[in-house]
Amino acid sequence: MSEVRQNPPHHRFELDVDGHQAVAHYRLAPGIITFTHTEVPEALSGRGIGSKLIQGALGAARAQGLKVVAECPFVRGYVAKHPEFADLLQPIEKS
Repeated sequence: MSEVRQNPPHHRFELDVDGHQAVAHYRLAPGIITFTHTEVPEALSGRGIGSKLIQGALGAARAQGLKVVAECPFVRGYVAKHPEFADLLQPIEKS
């Protein structure tokens, strides 16, 4: 399994596993990263790949000093189960 990497031109984090790629899409604003969608190929389902991807993405957000908006349900669920990342969360603004 490779390491989670950020792909800024495509606005996503990526993790390559067994010839497949899991991705977490995001938008950037000053000081904020908004995770919009996470995709894990069916072939990788049930192996914790999504969790590894989001753990790496949140670690990168922390290292970059970014607050996190978790629009993606998977990211919200991950943070709910891993309170060590709760300090990164910024509430979603309702329009």
